[in-house]
Amino acid sequence: MNSVEPLLLRHESAGVVTLTLNRPAQFNSLSQALLGELQAALDAIAADASARVVVIAGNGRAFCSGHDLKEMRADRTKESMQALFRQCGRVMTTLTEMPQPVIARVHGIATAAGCQLVAQCDLAVAAEEARFAVSGINVGLFCSTPAVPLSRNIGRKQAMEMLLTGDFVDAREAQRRGLVNRVVAASELDAELGRLCAAIVAKSPLAVATGKQMFYKQLEMGLAGAYQYAAEVMACNMQAEDVGEGIDAFMGKRPPRWRGC
Repeated sequence: MNSVEPLLLRHESAGVVTLTLNRPAQFNSLSQALLGELQAALDAIAADASARVVVIAGNGRAFCSGHDLKEMRADRTKESMQALFRQCGRVMTTLTEMPQPVIARVHGIATAAGCQLVAQCDLAVAAEEARFAVSGINVGLFCSTPAVPLSRNIGRKQAMEMLLTGDFVDAREAQRRGLVNRVVAASELDAELGRLCAAIVAKSPLAVATGKQMFYKQLEMGLAGAYQYAAEVMACNMQAEDVGEGIDAFMGKRPPRWRGC
């Protein structure tokens, strides 16, 4: 009997939840079904206090090639396309809204909505051989939704060049532009990712969740409003037990014992 492979694989270890896109034959393209699986998994993780960091990875030769073009071509009525892009947009906003930091583990290609996924994650670690593009323009479709996080990660002219040409940039150039944080040899990808995850897991979960929410909210504000909001968040954060514990641990030269969220 042939078993049906799950579209999304989940692995948990030491507070790190890894979600692996599992359509390797399709270069992990984001079908509606896969988007649904990803949304459900993210919603569940967001409510799980034991989950401290989320890693998004891809199985096979690629991270993610974007939307499933065959599926889109089969039904490209306006209503179907509106539903698809709303669904994808919800997944992307969930990545930002959930309390846990989300890290993209990138190898191979990350194109169109796959590049969007990298840009929407809080952090990204890439193998040296990884390549990035917003390539919809090559088939007559401007990558409007990928443009949203891309233009919030890199400079406007660099984003527009990628969007208008569909050209690939390599991992080092993506790092230089601010699309990814770290670039390492493929053999070192998991070790580097592990170091980054461990550094985050070692911190107060309350401080991490508070900081992530504050970071994205203040980006949409003017300078004066951002300072006012940040000051209020910091004053509230100071009342948390974790801050007292953190200061006591620092002064006592011992590891802190975080209370959690």
